[in-house]
Amino acid sequence: MTSSSVAASTLPFNAETRLYIDGKLRDSLTGMSAENINPATEEVLGVATDAGAEDMQSAIAAARRAFDTTDWSTNHEFRQHCLMQLHDALQQEKEDIRAELVAEVGAPLSSTYLAQLEWPIPDAVRWPAQYISEFPWERKLSDGALLGAPYHRKVVKEALGVVGAITPWNFPFEIISNKIAQILATGNTMVLKPAMETPWSGLRWGRIVAERTDIPAGVFNVVPTSDNGVAQLLATDPRVDMVSFTGSTAVGKLLQRLSADTMKRTLLELGGKSAYMVLDDADMDTVLPGCIGALMHSGQACAMTGRVLVPREVYDQAVEVATATFTAVPVGDPSDPATFCGPLVSAKQRDRVLNYIDIGQQQGGRVTVGGGKPKGLDRGYFVAPTVFADVDANHRLFQEEIFGPVITVTPYDRGDEGLIELANNSTYGLSGAVMGSPDRAMAVARRIRTGSLMLNGAMFYGADAPFGGYKMSGVGRQNGHEGFEQHLQTKSIGYTSA
Repeated sequence: MTSSSVAASTLPFNAETRLYIDGKLRDSLTGMSAENINPATEEVLGVATDAGAEDMQSAIAAARRAFDTTDWSTNHEFRQHCLMQLHDALQQEKEDIRAELVAEVGAPLSSTYLAQLEWPIPDAVRWPAQYISEFPWERKLSDGALLGAPYHRKVVKEALGVVGAITPWNFPFEIISNKIAQILATGNTMVLKPAMETPWSGLRWGRIVAERTDIPAGVFNVVPTSDNGVAQLLATDPRVDMVSFTGSTAVGKLLQRLSADTMKRTLLELGGKSAYMVLDDADMDTVLPGCIGALMHSGQACAMTGRVLVPREVYDQAVEVATATFTAVPVGDPSDPATFCGPLVSAKQRDRVLNYIDIGQQQGGRVTVGGGKPKGLDRGYFVAPTVFADVDANHRLFQEEIFGPVITVTPYDRGDEGLIELANNSTYGLSGAVMGSPDRAMAVARRIRTGSLMLNGAMFYGADAPFGGYKMSGVGRQNGHEGFEQHLQTKSIGYTSA
């Protein structure tokens, strides 16, 4: 591992600090604000307004009114027009967004050319906007005559109503863009509650909508808050019809319970403990270094493949390669193009990961590289890229989501059957990767209980690809046709021609 010191930050972008409610950019009625901390330097970048209950109530009321009293839910052409305006505005602000992600998220600059920004920005809004014209909003059923007189039947799809979207701090642009686009494209109105660890990445959307689109007042609202009780109003208020949440499984469970009394629909994209599965016929020299993928954004991603599963006969080689790979990873200043592994988002998250490293060692895991804070980085929330060997399926490091730059290497026996059993030995089921001959890799993939898989480096990613998980990784799918339908109600109608 090499580390690079982090210089004091300079901000080449114009951050938005105000919330956006009912078509107006304004400060919170509480007068409160929260500091926005640079995780690479621990410096205060600036502030963001911190909303209270009255702000959230106003946002919910505005979204309800906009849904009930405007034609937003039924005017397909107008929605498409507004979303394409939003898409175009995002392209024009791309470099400001990139700088913001590096500064407040601690995302390495290199990651902004991947899933942090460059992957979603061309399609996240444009694809749902275009799909408005392609989606089958109505379909005819066969005619009937159950009461003697003939009649026709049809099925129609309609917007749900008001959607509360709660988003995390790890990939704020990517996740927010995919939520906003599908919620609005399907005719719903919404309240966005972005993470307070990275508030500017959410608040910028309010300014763009206000200044660069024709989206009517109330259709879109942004309410950042550090008060969990205020955020939970989205789950308990009967005026909200659906909660869309990306984040931890623990919070997802809570939101599902809170939503039950009002029978809200929930879309929950939760935690993961995905496996990097190496078949015995894989080219080991090529695929074993691929474990580096788990270090994207310092492992702060729900789909990262933190469990490396290898045939026992190559276990020693796999540990050696993983150790050498992680040793060579540049760690430090996220604004340095050479940096691959930046800071964790907060002191709380850093301490959580360090605690898991302690747990792993207490349970008999062997650290082969890393295992603490990187040398030479005295400020910032950094954890050194860490490899654990001698970890089996009973260890907490194997079973629990760490959300940091830590992988485990575990051998399996009994060929593909043993691999499948070990990979499925998890309460999660979000993603994964299979490396080996194409036919065998596909056969294994079909038996892995996860919502998405990458075979031999092939990506599933895209605004047209549904994403979500099995088991404790969530409920429902975001993106693609399935994600579009997730935000719609279904109505069956019998009618006569006369």
